[in-house]
Amino acid sequence: MSRGGSGLRERVCQSNLALVASGLVTETFGNVSGVDRAAGLFVIKPSGVPYEALTPANLVAVSLETGRVLDGDLRPSSDTATHLELYRAFPCGGIAHSHSAYATAFAQARRAVPCLGTTHADYFRGDVPVTRPLTREEVEQEYERHTGLVIVETFRTLRLSAEDVPGALVAHHGPFTWGVDPMAAVERARVLEYLALVACLTYHLDAHAPGPAAYLVDKHFRRKHGKDAYYGQPNGGA
Repeated sequence: MSRGGSGLRERVCQSNLALVASGLVTETFGNVSGVDRAAGLFVIKPSGVPYEALTPANLVAVSLETGRVLDGDLRPSSDTATHLELYRAFPCGGIAHSHSAYATAFAQARRAVPCLGTTHADYFRGDVPVTRPLTREEVEQEYERHTGLVIVETFRTLRLSAEDVPGALVAHHGPFTWGVDPMAAVERARVLEYLALVACLTYHLDAHAPGPAAYLVDKHFRRKHGKDAYYGQPNGGA
């Protein structure tokens, strides 16, 4: 059996196809990965392969320790080093990256996606941050690795929890999201794009629209997440 296990490969493949089905992908932009921490590896989409040609077998397994390819005949996504740094820093099971229109617009404007209401707070406990621009040296030397590192730096500087705010915008680039597994990362990518759209509409109506009180944000986030969550059914029903 190829490294990464058939179950993980299948989940990562399905998640990449879900990213496309969500309308967040143009051409071959974007990628999804999933991690097996016990095995010390993650599985990611190969670089430039059309989504319609994607199969579990042609995904690429990468070492969490070294970042080297462990299994696969194809070159891994060009964003592999970014995923690696996020897995090393954040307790997540899957990562998604897209160039979806509204979230990317915020990234290009170097603006965080603001928390303007409870719809946002259901998934992100506060603004979705934007990183600083990368320096010339960071771009010219290990660009993709520094893309991951600048996300980690942003969370440390702002003292944000990667579990409370499961996403970030890389300045001039686009969004990265993460979750407990690859499909959860895709779900957050879909939600982030919707929130960026709604924020644009809100600012069109009122360029100075205030955000909600912190206690309201906390209430909506915690009713869905954490040990005191009570949204939905115990068996996972809606």
